Parts: sequence; C-alpha cells; structure tokens
Amino acid sequence: MSTARASARWIRADLRARRGQALLTVLAVAGIVTALITSATLLEDGTNPWRGLFAESRGAHVWIHTKDAPDVAALSRLAGVEEVAGPYRTAPVMLTMDGKKSPVALRGMQATLPSVAAPLVREGRWLRPGDVEGVVVERSFAEALDLRVGGPFTVTALNGASHPLIVVGLADTADQGFYPESTPGLAWTLTTTLARIEPALGRSESVTGLRLTDGEDTLPVVHGAVTLLAEQIQRMSTWREVRASMELDNRLLGLLLALFGTAGLVAAALAIVNVVGGRVLTQTRDIATLKSLGYTRSQIFGLLMVEHGALGLIGIVAGLVCGQIASSFALDGMPILPLSPIPLLSIAGGTAAVVGVAVALPAWRGSRTPPIPTASAAPPRGHLSRMARLAFLVRLPPALVLGTRDAFTRRVPALLSIFGLAVPMMMITIGLGCWATLDDFLRHPEQIGQAAALTLRPDKLSAGEAVRIAGADPEVLTAYPGTEVSALEPEQTRSVLARAVGTSAHPYPFSVVEGRMFAARGEAVAGQGLLDLLEVKIGDRVRMTVGGTPLIVHIVGRVVEPDQDGEVLSLGLDSLAAKDAMPPQFYSLILRPGADPAAVRARLLAASGEGLEVHLVVNPAERLSVIRVVIVALIGVLSLLGLANLLTASALGLRDHALDLAVLKAMGLTPRQVAATLVTGTGLLVVLGVVAGTAAGASLVGGLIDLQGHTSGVGAGIGRTPSALTLVSAVLIAVGASLLVTLIPARRAVRAQVPVTAR
Repeated sequence: MSTARASARWIRADLRARRGQALLTVLAVAGIVTALITSATLLEDGTNPWRGLFAESRGAHVWIHTKDAPDVAALSRLAGVEEVAGPYRTAPVMLTMDGKKSPVALRGMQATLPSVAAPLVREGRWLRPGDVEGVVVERSFAEALDLRVGGPFTVTALNGASHPLIVVGLADTADQGFYPESTPGLAWTLTTTLARIEPALGRSESVTGLRLTDGEDTLPVVHGAVTLLAEQIQRMSTWREVRASMELDNRLLGLLLALFGTAGLVAAALAIVNVVGGRVLTQTRDIATLKSLGYTRSQIFGLLMVEHGALGLIGIVAGLVCGQIASSFALDGMPILPLSPIPLLSIAGGTAAVVGVAVALPAWRGSRTPPIPTASAAPPRGHLSRMARLAFLVRLPPALVLGTRDAFTRRVPALLSIFGLAVPMMMITIGLGCWATLDDFLRHPEQIGQAAALTLRPDKLSAGEAVRIAGADPEVLTAYPGTEVSALEPEQTRSVLARAVGTSAHPYPFSVVEGRMFAARGEAVAGQGLLDLLEVKIGDRVRMTVGGTPLIVHIVGRVVEPDQDGEVLSLGLDSLAAKDAMPPQFYSLILRPGADPAAVRARLLAASGEGLEVHLVVNPAERLSVIRVVIVALIGVLSLLGLANLLTASALGLRDHALDLAVLKAMGLTPRQVAATLVTGTGLLVVLGVVAGTAAGASLVGGLIDLQGHTSGVGAGIGRTPSALTLVSAVLIAVGASLLVTLIPARRAVRAQVPVTAR
C-alpha cells in the first residue's frame, strides 16, 4: 500500500512539473481521435441521410421509368422481388416563382401512403382526398426555392396551361438524390389532379419501384425486368446511384479526414515515443533512486506505463467526446447520423493500442535503468557527426559548430525527432495542396468542364430569338446549344446521362485530360465514372440506347466530369438520332474573361423582358468549401504533434548539456552565444524534418488528389501542388516558429545558475 501511495505521489509531482508537455500530449491524442471519428462517420454509409431515409420509408431498390404503365403482376412474380411500388404516372411541368422557372417532375399518388417507398412528411401533412389543388414538395427542392407550407405552387404544363397549386407539405424521399444535384425537382399530387394538369398520356411516363428481398444483388432482377419490358424501358436506376448522389461530398471530405487522421496517428505515436523517451532520460536519477529504494523492473515499468498511458487514455476519452460532438453537426443542411458502435470501438481500441505500444517501448528501457551508484548523467560519447565536420570545414561560428555537434549526440532520438516533425509537415503540405486545388477550381472552372458561366433556356421566346439576344450582349462570346437525355448502357441495366452540347464541328470546350475532343459524328468523350462503369477505355466503341434508339459512339477522350459521379457521356448534338435531336433545351454561354456573370444575367433578363430563363452555373468546388475549415483544424492538430516533438528534443538537449553551460561560458562564449548553441542543436533537427516533410508532401499531393478523383469518378488530372511561394512560406513559418519556441527554454537555461541547471 505504501508503494502504491508513493508511486501516486511521484506521478502527481512529475505531472505538475511538466504541465505544458502533458497537456500537449493529451491534446494531440484527442485531436487525432476526433479526426478519425469524424472521418469514419463521414465515410460510413450511415453518415449519409440515404440509409435512414431508405429504412424509414421502406424504399425501393430499383426504379423503372417506362412510357406506359408496365404489367405489375408480371414484375411482382420476378424472382427476388418482394413488393412493387406504383406504377405512378409522372408528368414534366414548369414551376413559376418570382419570374424564375424550374422544371418539376409531378408524380400522381393516392391519399393513402403506400407501404413501399412512401414519402416521409417532415412539415405540414400528406395529401387528402379533397386536396384537388394540394401538392407535397420534396424538401431539398423546397429549401432551394424557399417554398413554405401554405405557399403557392403554380405550374405550367407542356400545353402552356397554368395551374395554381398550394403546398400542403414538405417530404423527404430515398427515391432520388438531393436537389440541385438531382434534377428536376420532385413533387407529389393526387392522381386526379395530375390528370387535370396533364390529360395527354403521351406527355408523361410511368415510374415503378421494386423492393427486393436481397438488395445487395440487383442484377438478376434488373435483367429480368429488361427481358420482360424490353423496349418499354426509358431509363432505370438503383439504390446505389441514389446513395452515391447523396454521399459524394461526404465521401470526399471523409477520405481527406481519414488520410489526415491515419498519418496523424503515426505522427502521434512518434510524438508519444519521443515525449515518453525524453521524460525517461530526464528521470534517470529519479528512476535510479526508486530502484535503490527497492522498486523492481516490473514496478518501474508499471509506474511509467500508468503515468504516460493515463495521458493517452485521457486524450482518447476527450477525442471520443469531441468526435461525437463534431459529427453531430449538420453538413450542408443535412443531419449526420452518429457512428455505429463497431467502428467507434475500433478507433478507440486501435488508438489505445498505438498509445500503449508507444509508451511501452521507452518504459521498458526506463525499467532497465541501473541504481544510483552506476547511473551516469553525462551524454553519450562518440565521433563527430558528418554535419559537425562540415560545420568545421566551412568555418561556422563556434556557437553554431557546437550546436551542430550537439544535434546528433543521441542519434536514435534525433532521427525520431526528424521523422516526427516530417510526418506532420508532410500532411500540412498535402492539406495546402488540397486548398490550392480548390482555389484552382474556383479561379479556372473551365478545367473541370465548366467553361460556361451561364445557362440560358428559352422560355416565352423562340430558340432563334434567345440566341439573338444572347449574341447581342457584348460580354457573351459564344452560345453553345445543348440538351440532356437519359441513355441506357449496353446491358440496359441502368441509365446514364448523355449530354449533347455544341456540334462535332464546333464542340463545347470540355476539359479533355486524356485522348482528344470529339470532332465527327458518332464520337464522344466520357467521364472516368462512365469508363469504369462500362469497363471500356479510350478508343473503344460503345452501344448506348437513347430514347429507345440504339446509338453506337466512339469514345475518343476522357474529360474531368464532376457531375453524376463522372457517369456522363458528352457528344455533339449532330450525333443524336433525328428523333432525339429535339430543339436545344438550353444554351451554355461562354463569357469574356473578367465578365461578371450576375451582371450579364441581369442584362439578358432585361433585354428579353423576363422572357428567358437564365441561371448561374454553380461551381462544384463551392460545395466543398467546408474542406478549408477542416484543413485549418487539422493543421492545428498536426502543429501540436510537431510542438510536442520539438519540446522533447529541446528538453533532451538541455538535459544532455546542462553541465556544459559553465564550460562554454568559461571558454568565452557570451550568454547569447550559449543560447545559440542550444537552439542550433534543436533547430538543425527542425530544419531537416520540415524540409523533408515539405518535399515529401509536395511530391505526393498531386498523385493523391488524382487518385481520389479517379476513384470518385471525377477523373485524374485535377491535383495541384502548392505554389513555390506557399511552400517556402510554410517552411519559413514552421522553422521560425520552432526556433522561437526553442529559444525560450534555452534562454532560461542560460540565465540559471550552473548548480540549478545541472540539477
């Protein structure tokens, strides 16, 4: 009992003597655990609203869009089909609000909610039998247009007739992704109301959902539906596409956090090894005294494990709390579900194991410290390092030569310090590369396929009049006609987006990063996601089905495609079949450099008397602006890790050469020169670690971002390395801050009396 009490008092006294270093250890571990939990939360399927929506609404795994209502009984008899939702008749209409028009898919349903794929009403209520003018709007679409319960919802059918409706509710659904990533907007009304708005069956489609017994294996059911319905199918989608559209931004952010968290965990392990190892070296006399008082090796080992392991465990607990708080915040207005128990326990257990191993190694070394009679406080002896010899040759001042000699007095701790500083600096450089990539996207949207700043849609005017008005604006360089249609991939198991913009002779300026731009009818370029989906490469020919018409395209290039997970085929309008080459749905407007898109939009609306629909093109990089906040937070955590390593190196340098201070003063060195000697010894390790980490990060960042672009479907060719000025500034700031931190304990040691310093 007395031994336990004495051990507790010794631990408490030691922690009080180094409160700052102990706090840094706790904060570093807590920051890493927080990053790991947040990244796992964003990466896990449950982090995306889709999983909760799908489970709550009993969503359909497969959605089939056909021209006419299919045979429901035949679909329900397909092997693997549990229940059928619909068919629901859906008609395209145009919503008019404040002079702005937005396309809407108006779906007819009954007043009684179905048992499969039921919309989840979040505000207001569901439709009632008497709601002949009522409509329930999908919530993300309503939020984008600022629609409220009880507000007007005036739609215009394809025949030009307007129909005033009233919003009675807002609902979530797992049927499609969020607006505006998934368009058109979705709204539900009674089947009788839909029949009144759009009486012509030929101007609508039928939508049927299939809920499967085994949702993971959709191919057999999809093949069976294709065989059964044949040419009736216009397009198909599965739950995986909806989930991917909802989780894209989360996945990018989660993978970035996972990269930082994993590398940070390695850096934290190195920091803990250095911190504990440094404390063991500085506690040599205390440990030897304890052994002379009767402590065994196992007791010393347990004492050090308890003291330093407790700091790591406190950091893990703090990280768990902070991680849960951080992951509970909404992202882009959507709630984030908490991490499931198994990944949470894995992160806590894995971090605890890393901390345990990092503490055990120096603790085992400390347990082998001999008793006082054979303990030595002198630094290890050896030959001069090569850097010290180089310092002699170039005739550096004595203080710098001595500091260079001191840097590698203990080679293993010196190398660990260098590596412990290099890893955080490498990750900081990678973070700066992500920042530079986002900045490049914002400054040069044409590099991600967004050369057009505005999208113009003829509304009340003819296509020719719309082109004339756009061409008359002095800031508009070119107007490319375009249309978007759904295309079935060769096996006709799912739909992809076919975007026809410009013509083969005058194509839209896509960002082609591999191959070439299409230049003839039948040629096309594709996003990485589509190439992976079809398992084809540049130069292959692919048979697609557009509107029931087979279309063979020759893929001649790969473009950077941020939309639809890269599953987009881009071609010229003249490559579409005659029946699919309808009048252009929109015109992509290329503006002069420096033009203000908002001002051009205002002029076009004024010139057309509000007869045109003009939209600003949203840069996808704007949706990822939260990454900047994450990078700043992670740089702070990584800086704490570097600071912990730095303080350990400084403490070791002061401990090893405390007795040399009087000798250096007797040799004629001024207090400033003595401090310079101590700072040089640590500063040399800092410079080597910072430069090595910056060089490694700069060489890796482009490839890592391109790898992420490839796996997410956007495609490689988007990674950017931080500018030379940014890298030099980062190195100078890191080295300068480190030297200032090191200078403080060095000046205190120089001013102290020699006996106190030695003690």
